[in-house]
Amino acid sequence: MENTANSKSPSPEEISAHYASGYEKQRLDISSGQLERTRTIELLKRLLPAAPATILDVGGGPGGYACDLAAQGYKVHLIDIVPVHIEQAKKASESQPHAPLAGAEVGDARSLTHGKESVDAVLLFGPLYHLTSKADRLQTLREAHRVLKREGVLLAVGISRFASTMDGLRRGLLKDPQFGEIAKQDLVDGQHHNSTGNPEYFMDTFFHHPDELRDEVAAAGFRISGLYGIEGPCWLMHDFDDWWNTAELRERLLQIARDVESEAALIGVSAHILVAAHK
Repeated sequence: MENTANSKSPSPEEISAHYASGYEKQRLDISSGQLERTRTIELLKRLLPAAPATILDVGGGPGGYACDLAAQGYKVHLIDIVPVHIEQAKKASESQPHAPLAGAEVGDARSLTHGKESVDAVLLFGPLYHLTSKADRLQTLREAHRVLKREGVLLAVGISRFASTMDGLRRGLLKDPQFGEIAKQDLVDGQHHNSTGNPEYFMDTFFHHPDELRDEVAAAGFRISGLYGIEGPCWLMHDFDDWWNTAELRERLLQIARDVESEAALIGVSAHILVAAHK
């Protein structure tokens, strides 16, 4: 197994420092995060094996998706590298005693403690963009492959190569030359490097081209079954909240995202891209 101590990706301490405020717990409940959450839940319902399958949620953050899945009858183990996320996930689990998580612990996606062929599905909704080293991403994918049962399902998410440019236009961030340089480099090689100290510009991460995300998953031995744009173009609307808070318009946004989710020419317009694969 690769020595993660020599990794060029951000350290666990750097990632924990970025998320120390606990903001991730609220992110999916405000603005376009609501679209990301709703669409991700739709895809989970469609692509996961039926409950009571065992799911390993690697990089599962504060447990939003994990707790939803536990409430549906799945046996969900959550792992995250950020201690505050594990604390939040445990509290969320305790709030639904009828359907708690099977476990929540600090762990590294590159070195899982679960045994070979021990779970029915693996979620990677964070590690593949926080690991800026390709070697680390492939190690993570190989670990997911190892713990999955035969025909087990992998659902992995990457941030789009084009997200900074689109978000920079939407929010006016590209008026700042420093952000302009960050977005420009994203387009060159996906290496999102933020040396400004401005947390609004995110931390050092890796942004995938859709083809690259698919190819990395295949290189780890998986059979690709689908590639999906999660939000479609709808997250880019300047008046998103007005649309989302009107039931009819919200459904219109969701239907647009569904209609173009597998359109190759538009997948990269989504902020987040999901790849589905089998062992």
